[in-house]
Amino acid sequence: KVDARKRPLCAAMADKFTCAQTQAAYRKRKWLSEPPNAWVKSVLGFRQFSMRGLAKAQAEWKLVCAAALNLRRMSKMTPA
Repeated sequence: KVDARKRPLCAAMADKFTCAQTQAAYRKRKWLSEPPNAWVKSVLGFRQFSMRGLAKAQAEWKLVCAAALNLRRMSKMTPA
């Protein structure tokens, strides 16, 4: 149990997870978005955006995703 006086945000999150609907949403999120993001982070070394502003960050993310897709394609093309 989390002490709400010392850690109010952790306590709020713990209360959120008592609902089955929230648990289902986070379970779905874990399988859909986390592995690709972790792959981009670990394999490509992409840790933070170098550009400021939403439009520039979106453009940079598209470039990172294109690089990830091309790396996957190149790995399939090379003879094993």
